[in-house]
Amino acid sequence: MPAVPGFQIQRRIAVFVTLMLLLILVLAGRLAWVQFVEGKNLSAKVQNQLRESKTLQSPRGTIYDRQGRELAISNLTKSLYADPAELNKDAGTVAALISPILGAKAERIQELLESGGRFVWIQRMLEPDVVKKLNEVIKAQDLQGFGFIEESKRYYPNDSLAAQVLGFVGTDDIGLDGIELAMDKLIKGQLSEQAIFTDNRGLPIFNSIFTFSPPKQGKSIHLTLDSNIQFMVEKALDKAMASTKAKTATVIVMNPRNGEILAMASRPTYNPNQFGNFSPAEWKNRAVSYVYEPGSTFKAIVAAGALQEGLVQPNERFQDNGYVVVSGRRIKNWSDESYGNITFVDVIKNSINTGFVEVGLRLGASRLTNYARQFGFGQTTGVDLPGEEQGILFDPDHMRESDIATMSIGQSIAVTPLQLITAISAIANDGVLLKPHIIKEIQNADGSLYSSAEVKPVRQAVSPETARTLISLLEKVVSEGGGEKAAVKGYRVAGKTGTAEKLREDGSGYQAGHYIASFAGFAPVEDPQVAIVVILDDPSGIYYGGQVAAPVAGEIFSQVLRYLNITPQGVNVVPPAKTELKATAAPVAPPANIPPGKVVVPNVIGKSMRQAADGLSAVGLGMVPVGTGVAVDQSSAANSIVDPGSEVTVYFEPR
Repeated sequence: MPAVPGFQIQRRIAVFVTLMLLLILVLAGRLAWVQFVEGKNLSAKVQNQLRESKTLQSPRGTIYDRQGRELAISNLTKSLYADPAELNKDAGTVAALISPILGAKAERIQELLESGGRFVWIQRMLEPDVVKKLNEVIKAQDLQGFGFIEESKRYYPNDSLAAQVLGFVGTDDIGLDGIELAMDKLIKGQLSEQAIFTDNRGLPIFNSIFTFSPPKQGKSIHLTLDSNIQFMVEKALDKAMASTKAKTATVIVMNPRNGEILAMASRPTYNPNQFGNFSPAEWKNRAVSYVYEPGSTFKAIVAAGALQEGLVQPNERFQDNGYVVVSGRRIKNWSDESYGNITFVDVIKNSINTGFVEVGLRLGASRLTNYARQFGFGQTTGVDLPGEEQGILFDPDHMRESDIATMSIGQSIAVTPLQLITAISAIANDGVLLKPHIIKEIQNADGSLYSSAEVKPVRQAVSPETARTLISLLEKVVSEGGGEKAAVKGYRVAGKTGTAEKLREDGSGYQAGHYIASFAGFAPVEDPQVAIVVILDDPSGIYYGGQVAAPVAGEIFSQVLRYLNITPQGVNVVPPAKTELKATAAPVAPPANIPPGKVVVPNVIGKSMRQAADGLSAVGLGMVPVGTGVAVDQSSAANSIVDPGSEVTVYFEPR
């Protein structure tokens, strides 16, 4: 019996429905599996494909001087980016509009805009005035596809002031020199990650680019430097470089009672805001990384050892014939003179080589090198600055008598300027050698104290009695001997000059006619508060330390002692109160004619210390600052006529 057509149709429908139900069940099962079993894993994969993380660095901590003045700061700056796909004008046209503002080549910007993708950096870390001009152009020309992102940029508001001490930071926010390098782990802000959604090529999607919201800022560093003293030092150093034509120079100012470094400057120098425009030689902090033969300044250490051992007395007499021969080597006096029968006081006062050779031979190799080490030579000081050298000392077991003789006059050894001022400060500090330091304290981001520096005695180099005897002898160097140009009226200054032949770079002997002039000393003698070392490398013309280095020290002593309100002997110095300004503060009428050889005093009232010093220096006048802040009075009236080289006392008050 033939099948009924209607039955077959129903059967086929049933089979079809059954298959569809099975397919739906399979799909539903698969969906359930994907949704509930593999859901988390698949979701994570999608997120990873559409999102990448961006590591953000918070601003670095601020570096301050001892008075809380900012020396290095981090500010939020804007960086320009573009979404090429959103541009509403031709890339060449856009590049021509913005390239003059950015100071970049239009071709380079056009290439960036035509590189494809949804995100491209145009220029990073722009100055505020550049951002303002860009915004004006973008608005005026209705440019689409551009945006700004905030990033942190390091600024040095005083430009080159203390440049080698501060160092600088690279574009990856890593300290590359100076305090920035030494304290990088503490100064650096915290890292955090922020998500960015990307397209199928991994490029950031325009509207999802992150907004810079930095985490907690890094710790702040408070240095022992005083920016006013640093400024005085750098002005004096620049003046010395101009007058002596020295190739390089270094000055350090230290408090000998606690080891605090008040100023540290080197020349040549650079501006850390544009460090890439300068050479590594200009970045170099010569105060810690320059080794040289100290010459006669080292004689203070030889004298200290001999006095401590009782091998010489101040009034002991020496016979100077102008030269001495040791192991076949002839050593003469720097002056080529013979002084005859003299005392040890004269030996120190006139820096007589023959006398020091005899004293050094009395000490012998072992004791001579031991006292050098007692005063910190031949080893790093441990100051918080990178690149410190340890210098060079003899091995006493391999010293000949000629080596003892040359070491006794500061030759055949190598020291750093920081080692020298640390040693001279030990003499000023009753014979106690202190560890020098340049960091006063470190604060957390919330202002709480993280750590503070302490005075760290290293050792008693010589007894207090020996130190006091030597101080009286070093005072005569300045008051009666070769260091007279370091003297300051009203203050008792002690010190030692030095003039050393300059070694060849390959160490194969000395360079004929090339010298290193230096001075190391402290004041006031009755209670030393300021120690200074001045090093002038290869001055042109006159090269003696007493002639070219001592005057620099004298100028700095004069300004710093007054700035610190250290009263001159026999003088009662009281800075004028704000309500007791001198009558000379009022400018006089501008002179109709200026006599030959005279200069006109500029008006510095209302100016900062730097501006006042610059204004006076521009016409050949010196400045003696009193107080801090803004100039409120000056000892010589504006527009008055004075002799070039005169000093103008300027009184400052906080505002």
